[in-house]
Amino acid sequence: MKYKAFHKLSYGLYIISTRFNGQNAGYIGNTVFQVTSEPAQIAVSCHKKNASVEKILQSKIFSVSVLGKSASTSLIGEFGFMSSTDLDKFRNVETITAKTGAPIVLDSSVAWFDCKVVSTQDVGSHILIIGEVLDSNIISDEEPLTYAYYREKYKMLSPKHSPTYINKETLEKEDTENKKPEPAKPKEEETVQKEGGNMDPFVCTVCGFQYDPEEGDPSAGIPPGTPFEDLPDDYRCPICNAGKEYFKRNS
Repeated sequence: MKYKAFHKLSYGLYIISTRFNGQNAGYIGNTVFQVTSEPAQIAVSCHKKNASVEKILQSKIFSVSVLGKSASTSLIGEFGFMSSTDLDKFRNVETITAKTGAPIVLDSSVAWFDCKVVSTQDVGSHILIIGEVLDSNIISDEEPLTYAYYREKYKMLSPKHSPTYINKETLEKEDTENKKPEPAKPKEEETVQKEGGNMDPFVCTVCGFQYDPEEGDPSAGIPPGTPFEDLPDDYRCPICNAGKEYFKRNS
């Protein structure tokens, strides 16, 4: 079986939120889809260990904010890789409420849906939650962010609790098996690379973000051509905020 075939399935990126006992909870999901037209219903797939899923099951309400293509990486990092039990993810974002009272995140969003839970289905590691759409609106005409674009732009892997998670070692094994051997580089080229600094990419072991020295990190003011070793000691992952010590060479 070729696991990378799963990367050909289409997904978006969404902030799924709820409110229970006066507290907001939310996370980034990539498995949200419409299941019926009359009444209009959408389904979300939530990992059982996700701190927000229990809140959704208790409150019986949730909202879905559809992220745009230019979505903030810091917003994706907080909602995607931080826990609502440890951090108030909503402290720096603009929200509204509609009919259910669930918080609806407007920042970086192009549309939203306000839903009440009508049924759930245990599907193994995840719970499929189906909600009837009570209200919805369009915020922007910007193109929605697709998971394929997100994965390609940021060289990201699916979070471990994502329905689309595939073990990194499995993907690397497939790449090795399919990779054609590269021709040996001339000695002069090797010398130039060595003198110019190590230009190997480095990967964040927390979220999978890849720092590419050739591209730098414009969000942190790091210009293209900056080797990882030359980054400031206080450099942090633009996605999950992990420190420099959590990166490893990807070569």
